[in-house]
Amino acid sequence: MFAKYRFRDYNFRLVLMLIAISVIGILVVGSAQKDIQGKQIIGFAIGFVVMVIISFIDYTKILKLWWLIYLVNLVLLILVLTVGEVHGGAKRWLNVGIAVQPSEVAKILLILFYAQFIMKFKDKMKDIRIILLGLALMVPPLFLIAKQPDLSTTIVVFMVSLTLLFIGEVPYKYILATLGVAIPAAVMLFIYILGPNQKLLDPYQQKRILAWLHPEQYELEEAYQQLNSVMAIGSGQLTGKGLNNNVVNSVKNGNFISEPQTDFIFTIVGEELGFVGSAVIIVLLLGIVIECFIIAFRSKEISGRVVAGGMGVLVGFQGLLNIAVATGLLPNTGLPLPFVSAGLTSLVSLFAGMGFVLNVGMQREQKYNN
Repeated sequence: MFAKYRFRDYNFRLVLMLIAISVIGILVVGSAQKDIQGKQIIGFAIGFVVMVIISFIDYTKILKLWWLIYLVNLVLLILVLTVGEVHGGAKRWLNVGIAVQPSEVAKILLILFYAQFIMKFKDKMKDIRIILLGLALMVPPLFLIAKQPDLSTTIVVFMVSLTLLFIGEVPYKYILATLGVAIPAAVMLFIYILGPNQKLLDPYQQKRILAWLHPEQYELEEAYQQLNSVMAIGSGQLTGKGLNNNVVNSVKNGNFISEPQTDFIFTIVGEELGFVGSAVIIVLLLGIVIECFIIAFRSKEISGRVVAGGMGVLVGFQGLLNIAVATGLLPNTGLPLPFVSAGLTSLVSLFAGMGFVLNVGMQREQKYNN
């Protein structure tokens, strides 16, 4: 399973960017909630070691266990609904000595599963039956995540999974046909869920959307956090108020943002590190995504292309959603900012995914030499 690789083929650019953004995350999390900074450091250390180990394992050997990967994913998600812990009205955690969030693991496992699925049927990806099978296999994990309930993660997993099929060279006519149906359907669905008698969303989820559309009507309720977030980011100006500051007019110090260490961590970045710090986070995220896409483009196997491309899409899409929520561009969704937000499961899972990306990059060099 472990193969011989050339040390010079290791993508140190990607590793350095991952270290940089994680260190910033540790500092910002510590400023947002000091007592969990130690846990974030431990998560970084574990995740980094896991990434390095996985990066030297032949990913193609792991992908051969694709059905086992899929079943393990379903079992974990089922266990959440049956014996999981409830926090904040949602059942998303398993207690195994520490709180583990299987929906974060599911993002990585589904990328691995679809990488081998597409590799297995690479000569049949133009067959509508194979495409429908790929779509059908999305339904069980999506349903289980949605039942927690975790609508935001459901959306992320759905969009990433669809993108994987696109990377897997599904014919454009099917993609265009899907978009032709999906876009009008999404518009009609959006109109429906805003109605008073809609049954698809929980009341609190509908209110989040209404608060985004009409913040002035919900400024003391559902729009409260986002309005304060936008104000905090703006108040940071160019260089911010400084980490761990005692400024009286700080939104964070006034406790006007709930969960600043997770969903609204970008608010802390904007207020305490200013435009410069926010730009650094965005550039690092963009750099990580670009490196993933470069590795995907250079991969000689479609499975490697799906793994690296899928991780790039996951980091980019989730990062975009988190920042858009913090800046008021999208309704409050409750997603962590990759490598920055507090969360042991999210951090370790993302580093594990990046380990596979690094291995894909080294596999390319081996194939060129064979």
